[in-house]
Amino acid sequence: MSATGNSFSVKSIFTDFKEITKAGLAISVLFSSIAGYLLGFDAAHPFSWLTLLMLMVGGYCMVGASNAFNQVIEKDLDAMMDRTKNRPVPSGRMTPNVALFIASLLTIIGLVLLYMINPKTAMFGAISIFLYTSVYTPLKTMTPLSVFVGAFPGAIPFMLGWVAATDDFGIEAGTLFLVQFFWQFPHFWSIGWFLYEDYEKAGFFMLPSGKKDRSTALQTILYTVWLIIASLLPMLGYTGKLFITPISAVVVLLLGLWMLFFAVRLYKQRTAKAAKTLMLVSVSYITLLQIVYILDKFFR
Repeated sequence: MSATGNSFSVKSIFTDFKEITKAGLAISVLFSSIAGYLLGFDAAHPFSWLTLLMLMVGGYCMVGASNAFNQVIEKDLDAMMDRTKNRPVPSGRMTPNVALFIASLLTIIGLVLLYMINPKTAMFGAISIFLYTSVYTPLKTMTPLSVFVGAFPGAIPFMLGWVAATDDFGIEAGTLFLVQFFWQFPHFWSIGWFLYEDYEKAGFFMLPSGKKDRSTALQTILYTVWLIIASLLPMLGYTGKLFITPISAVVVLLLGLWMLFFAVRLYKQRTAKAAKTLMLVSVSYITLLQIVYILDKFFR
């Protein structure tokens, strides 16, 4: 009986930890950092399994800490929304103090590990947590500009990997940042669209016009175009050591046009289904784009 209870307890703790850190999201964000690292290392900055491991664990801690802090701050608002009311804190399974302790511990562990890689990596990790918890989170109930602010910490992981590999923030890391920065808008606006009614319960302003209208859909198209342009910059030869061949550029362009197709479809249909499809395509897009960049580096 007690063995079953202990098993249940351990399983519950593990499940709540996954939810408080948003494990699925954290792992997908981590993939961006790994991609950045694989793009960054070279003869002058050799590949290191130890560095990659510290980046992975430290990166997970930083993303997990941001999510945990966010859930403590928004516990009352989360309780109002169907998709978040069963999270550990709003459901009462975890106290805010325990969640704060977890978030603080993850922050310390994450910062120490990233600092062991190099100070710049730790600095950008700290900036990411600060912007996400102290600026983006409070702005969500005030203005649609919250998505713009949130795009900054959201764009850091891709370039964080490059900084971890090279100990340098230059045109290459800046380009990776730019790609993931523009990607945030169609991705999060599509989420804000199909979850509009749920967000409305908590008073979150996620869409640029505040409504599911042509203006929001048009801006989604515009930022998708900017994303396509940013993703092709490495082909031009002005982004330092970050470079892709014309063949890879064609693949990147086709991926962008694929995403643009669904952004245009959202403009035409303006339905929750079209928005959800765009969201799913955007997740596939950023992963495939990073894979193309990596394959280009190793097989050009």
